[in-house]
Amino acid sequence: MSKAFTKEDEQQDDDLPAERRLPASTKNYITPVGWQRLKDELYHLVNRERPEMVQVVNWAASNGDRSENGDYLYGKRRLREIDRRIRFLTKRLEIAEVVDPEAREATDQVFFSATVLIQRGDGNEQRLSIVGVDEIDLARGRISWISPIARALLKSREGDSVLFRGPDGDEDIEVLEVCYVRLD
Repeated sequence: MSKAFTKEDEQQDDDLPAERRLPASTKNYITPVGWQRLKDELYHLVNRERPEMVQVVNWAASNGDRSENGDYLYGKRRLREIDRRIRFLTKRLEIAEVVDPEAREATDQVFFSATVLIQRGDGNEQRLSIVGVDEIDLARGRISWISPIARALLKSREGDSVLFRGPDGDEDIEVLEVCYVRLD
């Protein structure tokens, strides 16, 4: 295999924002819903989007001069993007460790896949779900298990007060409720 291909694969995570990068040699914990989303995206790319783009590129190539053919140039670039995403998804799914929150025995302690109701230092309540790095959705309160606030909450129990060292300084957070439910 050419060294160029291995270098590209190694740098794939470098293109991601910091909150979506997996720390070296850690497992890719993911909920069943997140795993299914990644699998569905991979299926769509492999079975729908890529074959359609291959047809467009073939059609554009048959039109003649490829150096000034916008359809051909765009199509080739889009194919590279699709192939890069396919490799990324395949790699993430291979190392994924699916954790079903409903299969966990009842506990009031915070672990991966917990949904936690917290009271922030300013008195506001917030509901957070601790999910995998590929499932982050801040608008829906889904935070990565490697995020600073999730790390502060991990292993705490209902009623505990934890110190969160955030970008705005230290904050006391009280854990009001811990539950394990399947996320949609």
